[in-house]
Amino acid sequence: MTKAELIDKIASGAGMSKSDATRVLDTTLNAIRSALKKGQKVTLVGFGTFSVAKRKSRKGRNPRTGDVITIPASRIPKFTAGKLLKDAVK
Repeated sequence: MTKAELIDKIASGAGMSKSDATRVLDTTLNAIRSALKKGQKVTLVGFGTFSVAKRKSRKGRNPRTGDVITIPASRIPKFTAGKLLKDAVK
């Protein structure tokens, strides 16, 4: 499903215009993005939890040259599905 298809579903399900649905979706995604940027967790009960995981620096190889390189530490977004979402997919 694309973002446009999701907007169509939101608009038809909530009985609102597509432009309103677009603003709702964009605001929701921006709020999640902002919370993760601050290192906070976002929990949507029954759906799942968005969080930030820390990766340590590690050694890797340049596939082109074979040289050993150091991959720097980083923070990555992580999603853990909730029980209701897992059950719905089964």
